[in-house]
Amino acid sequence: MITIALPKGSLEEQTLLLFREADLEVKRSDRDYNPMIADSRIAKVKILRPQEIPRFVEMGYFDVGISGLDWVKESGARVREVARLNYSKTGEGTVKIVVAVHRDEPINDAKEIRPNSRITTEYPELTREYFGRLGIPVQLFHSFGASEAKVPDLMDVVVDLTETGTTLRRNGLKIIGQIMESYTMIIANRESFEDPAKRKAIEEIVTLLSGVMEARRQVLLSMNVPTSAMETVISALPAMKKPTVSRLHGIDFYSVQTVVHKQDVNTLIPSLKAAGAEDILEIPITKIVR
Repeated sequence: MITIALPKGSLEEQTLLLFREADLEVKRSDRDYNPMIADSRIAKVKILRPQEIPRFVEMGYFDVGISGLDWVKESGARVREVARLNYSKTGEGTVKIVVAVHRDEPINDAKEIRPNSRITTEYPELTREYFGRLGIPVQLFHSFGASEAKVPDLMDVVVDLTETGTTLRRNGLKIIGQIMESYTMIIANRESFEDPAKRKAIEEIVTLLSGVMEARRQVLLSMNVPTSAMETVISALPAMKKPTVSRLHGIDFYSVQTVVHKQDVNTLIPSLKAAGAEDILEIPITKIVR
């Protein structure tokens, strides 16, 4: 059996949704940091700040954790990256750690930041390393949130995490550099991953979670196609491999099923209908395990 650390805060909602869709629902009451997952492979679950999880996994308090690449790098934790999940607080995608200043600053590149500028950030180690590479001495102030609100009155520069940059721009800031791109990931304790029984449990859990992530990008299309239109429809139809085709009983029609990218469906369905397909169904998929 394995122990798992899940992130609270901005990643919490999407993480709990992912586990629920993977049939690994995390059951807890409000403000319960010791929830349960009704699965024989999982002994214990704890919800912690994502900043803490990489170090606790490295130290062996947990076999597996979910955190961001940013916190793995910031903490310097020596852990095994098992899978990339690619979701953020609002859904699928990556985030960036960026350098920003007030929009009235006459600089447009991080290399132009004045020596000894005051920088507020939740990432002091990554920031120190970044400006060290640039050869610019800076004053670092550890932030505990609302970093963008401190520039320019209290600080000169902010190093912060962003998805779109909207919040920074709303607060009168402009991005002038990027330290790294980050994503949510499954990490494992290195010793736990070398244990055959624990590794098997970890890989099975990862299969379920990754299957959900893959399925979110795909849908199943099912349609009936007259024999006369088969070649035209098949030529217009993308598929993971080849579409499934079966003859309908008693009539000159075939049933065709295939998995396609969800982002293509809005243009694909009208094209299939124009090619002769009928009774087209778009069916959600819960998991795809390759």
